[in-house]
Order: sequence, then C-alpha cells, then structure tokens
Amino acid sequence: MSKLHEAKHHVNVKLNMDEMDLTAAESKATYEEIKKYVAEHNDGMKISNLYIAQVKSKCGIIERENNNKSKSEKGGQPECPKEKEIAIEEALKYFQMIPSES
Repeated sequence: MSKLHEAKHHVNVKLNMDEMDLTAAESKATYEEIKKYVAEHNDGMKISNLYIAQVKSKCGIIERENNNKSKSEKGGQPECPKEKEIAIEEALKYFQMIPSES
C-alpha cells in the first residue's frame, strides 16, 4: 500500500454499504442510547448505568474494568429488577448486541 504511486495496475472496487452486515463496532449502543430506547418503549421507565452493566454482564458482554468497582466481596450493589432486566435485554436485542430469539 505504501508504494501506490509505483503500481502499474489498479483495481477499483465499489461497495454498497446498505447490503453489508453490521460490524461489531456499529452494533454497540451507548448507555444513553439504551436508556432512551428503554424509556421510549416502556412508558418512560428509568434505568441506571449499573443495571445496564449488570444485564450486559449477564448476557456475556465484557465490560472494561471500572475504577468505581466495589472493593468488597458482596459489593452492596442493588440487583436489577426483573422488569427492568427484560426491558434492557430488549434494547440490547434491538441494537443487535445480543441475539434475538427466533
């Protein structure tokens, strides 16, 4: 690639991005996007970043290490209520971060 100016032959390629599958990077939603989706589809339901992180962890989505992580074994963090867990899972499916059941 660094010697393009010396190339004797070139190949032009045209890709229609509408036909391409989502890449892993494109299918990642921000916490704010997940919160907005949950609120819009669940009568204004509010969810916390902690609950999103718990559901992502449960679904096998690896999160980066957090400096605010609890130092104790128990953690003392509230567990995500089942109705919020279901709403977050639906958002993760919508954003193609986890597979949806067929």
